[in-house]
Amino acid sequence: MNGLRAVIGCLVIACASVVSPAAAVTPGAAAKPNWSPLPVPAAAPPVTVSDLAARGPGEAWATGYEHAADGLRPMLCRWDGAAWSRDTTFPSAGEPGRLGEVQFVGDEVWIFHDRAGAGEILRRSAGGWSSVPLPQTLWTYQDFTAVPGAAWVVGEDDTGLKVLHYDGSGWTTQSSPDGVLFLMGITARNATDAWAWADTSTGTTVLRWNGTMWRDAKVSLPPNSNVHTILLEPSGRVTIGGSQHTDGAARTYLMTFNGHAWRTAYPPLGDTYTEAMVRGPDGALWLPVRSDRAFQSKYARVDGIRTTFSYGPERTNAIDVKPREMARAGFSLLSFGTVEIYGSKPNLMSERLGG
Repeated sequence: MNGLRAVIGCLVIACASVVSPAAAVTPGAAAKPNWSPLPVPAAAPPVTVSDLAARGPGEAWATGYEHAADGLRPMLCRWDGAAWSRDTTFPSAGEPGRLGEVQFVGDEVWIFHDRAGAGEILRRSAGGWSSVPLPQTLWTYQDFTAVPGAAWVVGEDDTGLKVLHYDGSGWTTQSSPDGVLFLMGITARNATDAWAWADTSTGTTVLRWNGTMWRDAKVSLPPNSNVHTILLEPSGRVTIGGSQHTDGAARTYLMTFNGHAWRTAYPPLGDTYTEAMVRGPDGALWLPVRSDRAFQSKYARVDGIRTTFSYGPERTNAIDVKPREMARAGFSLLSFGTVEIYGSKPNLMSERLGG
C-alpha cells in the first residue's frame, strides 16, 4: 500500500510540473505591463521635453526645445495614432525660443510659446495656426494653463509676481492673496475653478480661483513639504503630488480629495518628482520614477495602498533613459522624454503601454 501511495504521489507531482505557468499564477496577480518603444522624429540633441497632452488614441502633442549653438529652438511633435512626426508649421517655428505647456481647449490645441522672452499662446484649430500675444513681457514664465473661456500665464517681471488672465477676448492682471511670493504652477478644471501652488512667507500654499478671486484653499499639506503638481479630474477628485523633507531626506507624498475630505499617503516612491503623474485608463495613478537600470525607463503604478513598478523596453548602449511626461491616450499610456546613448547627447524617445 505504501508503495502504491508513493507512485500516486509521484504522478501528482509530475502532472503539476507540466501545468501551464499561467495556471499557477496566484489569484489576483496582475500581468506585467508591456511597454513598447515608439519611433520619434529627428531632433538636434541635446533636447529638453516640456509637456505632453493627448486627446484620445489618435492625437497627442509633445513640446520642448533644442539647444542649438545660437540659442534655444522650439520643438513640436504630433502623434496621429500610428506614428510621431515633427510639426514646423506653427508661427515663428524657425526662430529662437521654446515651447512650454500644451492643452486641449475644446476643438483647439493651445501651446505656450516663449519667443526669446516675448510670450504668446499658439492656437491650432481646423483653420490652422494663430497666436495670442501676452499683454506684457515677463522676465520669467513659470506656468500656463487653459480651459474653454479662460487661460492663465504666471511668472514675474521686475515688479514681482504676475498672474495674467485671458477671458477669451482680452487680458487682465489678477491679484493673489497677501503673503504670496511666487506662483510655482497652475492648473484649471474650468473657467471658474483653477488651482495654483505658491511659495509664501510661511511655506508652500495651495490657492484656488472661484471665478472672482484667488483664495487660500486651506489644504493642510504635510509639514516641511512642497508641491510638484495638482491633478484635477472631471469627477471632482483632486490629487496633489509633492515631497516632504524630514531629517535631511525627502519622500514623496500624495494627497487625494474625494469631494469631502483629504487623505494623505506615502507610497514607496523615494524622492520622485511627480509633475508627470496621470490617471491611467485602468483608474490607477501612473508616473515615471528614477530607474535603477541605465538602459531602461521605469514607471510606478499607484492604486490605493498598492504600488507596483514596470520597466520600459531595453535600449542598446543607453546610459540614461528619462521619460519626462505622460498622457492617457484612449486605452493606452504614452510617455515622451529623452534617452542618452553612450557617446551622444540626450535625444528624443517615446514609449507606449497598451494599444
